Formats: sequence, structure tokens, C-alpha cells
Amino acid sequence: RGFAQCVFCFKATTIIPVPKKSSPSCFNDYRPVALTPILMKCFERLVMQHIKSVLPPSLDPFQFAYRPNRSTDDAISTALHSALTHLDKKDSYVRMLFIDFSSAFNTIIPQQLTQKLVQLGLNTSLCNWLLDFLTGRPQAVRVGSNTSSTIILNTGAPQGCVLSPLLFTLLTHDCTPSHSSNLFIKFADDTTVVGLISKRDEADYRSEVSRLAVWCRDNNLSLNVEKTKEIVVDFRRAHTQHAPLTINGASVERVSSTKFLGVHITEDLSWTNNTTALAKKSQQRLYFLRKLRRARAPAPIMYTFYRGTIESILTSCITVWFGACNTSCQKTLQRIVKAAERIIGVPLPSLQDIYSTRLTKKAFCIAADPSHPMQSFFSLLPSGRRLRSLQARTSRLKDSFFHQAVKKLNSLPALPPLPSSAPQTSCTVTPIRPSGS
Repeated sequence: RGFAQCVFCFKATTIIPVPKKSSPSCFNDYRPVALTPILMKCFERLVMQHIKSVLPPSLDPFQFAYRPNRSTDDAISTALHSALTHLDKKDSYVRMLFIDFSSAFNTIIPQQLTQKLVQLGLNTSLCNWLLDFLTGRPQAVRVGSNTSSTIILNTGAPQGCVLSPLLFTLLTHDCTPSHSSNLFIKFADDTTVVGLISKRDEADYRSEVSRLAVWCRDNNLSLNVEKTKEIVVDFRRAHTQHAPLTINGASVERVSSTKFLGVHITEDLSWTNNTTALAKKSQQRLYFLRKLRRARAPAPIMYTFYRGTIESILTSCITVWFGACNTSCQKTLQRIVKAAERIIGVPLPSLQDIYSTRLTKKAFCIAADPSHPMQSFFSLLPSGRRLRSLQARTSRLKDSFFHQAVKKLNSLPALPPLPSSAPQTSCTVTPIRPSGS
């Protein structure tokens, strides 16, 4: 039992309320971030690496967090491809439900979590250590120079701890759809339900949402209906009224646009809103780049600043949306690159070049990862020299990530070997450096 205990002083947590918005007006506008001892964070990383090394491969493939070579790009691309493929069929539409959990990490019941970890095959001593780590935690709140009295907590996983997001994904690994017409896309505590509706039959979708609400109640997760949003994507000519969705007796707000893992999604699946948001944020950063030039900062420093604060914004999840952007949107973003180029005084890689490079590398990562839910799209023809093309009726689907990725790989002079089963190796994106930097 001694080895399954966490040193009491290492469990001490100080909560710092961090504002979620610029002008917080109530307690819900603050995020309770936990500060824990540095030594404990280091040990948590060791535990996390061990847990990930012993997890069974049968875990939910649509949980994209804490998987090798997975990112928000994969989650968004998978959700959009499923929706667009279904919309390619006649008399079909899609309902996308973006779930919001209230204080997801803080409501975890440690005993319930450790039971699931045992079922996943984790060592009993490790499960007991995690149970001890999550229970009997001394916690105080600090605001400025004032600190509250200490209380002992026996529920939740501190938001800010290294292990908390991973433990939440393991708690929700058994939250999967029961109908083939529905899809649960998960990234840590972000969950999106994609309902593929045919012939106006929403019975499976609505029963799936009701079943999800029951699962949340059984697992002590608070589903925040007020912040949960729904988008209905319907390109049929005969427009019909879509009945509102209700969860626990409350209606879910239907919106025309929402943010999905950092990307703006709209009901017409266009990228104008996303482009506008990226352009606005990037243009604000150009001001600081001009300040650096006035301060006579050398070009390499300005280039580093550009890559970290402007290019990183312009290329966020670029493999998801750039190929489907219209020419006007692409030119809007490229003008920002040109403006930065004039300020720095050295050539900068175009967004098209960055997109092409990342598209190719992401495609290779997925094709070489047998555990990726979309690996089957990268299947070789009998000749072994080309990939099988994906069928599409509309340009919306043709411009999506997986179609563009297959097309890109087929355009290469020679296709490298793409084994159906390969060890998971690190797939990093090599930055395109400008000449003279």
C-alpha cells in the first residue's frame, strides 16, 4: 500500500482564478487553474507516459487527444469529412451538436474513474496511487495577496495538473454512439455529436443525444445545455423547419456559426467567417512587427516574431480549411504575409507552400498509422504506385482534406511505401525558411 500512496504535501493545490474573458462579471467568467508543486508535475509526466504506453489499442479511435501524431486538425477533418460525405447523398442533412460540460475536470469521481482504469487493464497499484492522488487533496484559493483557508477535496481532477486531461479522456472512453448514423468526435473534454440524417428521420440522432445525457448523469458530468450549441447543415433545395433539440427538458440553441476546436464552423460550411477572424487577429500582430522594425531589430529576430505570432495564427489548422477556401479568402490572408514580408525585408513562404507541405506530411502520418480511424482512405491500387481516388459528387467534398490529401500524394513523382501497418513514429512539420534568414 505504501507504494500506492502520494506524498501528502505534493498533493497541495493552490487555485488561481484566471479570467476567461477580458471583462469578467461573475464567478463563471473565471477558470480555476490549479498550481501544484513542480516536483509533482515532473512525476505526473512520468506517470502519464507510463499510462499511455500500457493503454490497450481498443480505445475509442475518435478520441484524438493524447494520441501519437494526432491533433485538432484530425478531429475537425474527420467530423467535416463525415458530414460532407453524407451531404453528397440525396435528401440528406447533418446536425452537429457541440457539447459543453460544466467544470468537467472538477466533477470526476475518483472511485468511478479507477474502476474504469482497472477494466482497461492498468496495474492495480497504479490505480490505487491515482485514487490516492485524487482524494484527500488540500486546496486553497489565492486572489492577489489573499489566500483562503485550506479545505480537503475528494472529488475532481485539478484543472492545471498534467494528468487531468488524460484521466478525463479515459473516463469518457466508453462514451460511444450506439447508432451507425451518428459520430462522437472527442478531443479531451470537447465532444461533438455529428448526426447524419437521411429522409428527415431524426429518431436515431435524438435518441443518441438522450442516451448521451443519461451517460453524463451516470458519470457525474454536468452537461451545460445553455452553452451547448447546434448547427444544422442542410443544402437541400426544399427548405424545411427543423424542430429544436431538447436535452433534459431544455432547448439547445441553434446557431449559424460556432467555434469548433479553434476553427470557425458555419451552417453553409464556408470559410469566410474563419478567414475574417484569422485576418483580424493577424493584422493586430502586424502593429508589433512594425514596432520592431522602428526599433531597428535585425531581420532574423523579426522573422522569429512573425513565425511565432502571425504565421502561427494564419496557418492554424490550415490543412482543414485552406483547400476549401475560395480565392478571395486566400488572397485576403496572403496579403497579410506580403505586408509582413515588406516590413521584415526578406522573402516569406506563401500560405500555399505551407499548406502543400503540411498536407503532404499529415497525409503520410495518417497513411502510416493503422490506428487512425481514417487510414483506410489511403489505400493503394493493385499496381502499388498510386492511391485509390475518393469519389465525390460535389466540389465541397472534393475540396475537403482527405480528397485533397489523396490527390496530393498521387501527384508526387514517386509514392513512398505506405504500409498498412507501421510503427507510430513522430511526424513533425519542417518549417519553410525564407532565403536570407
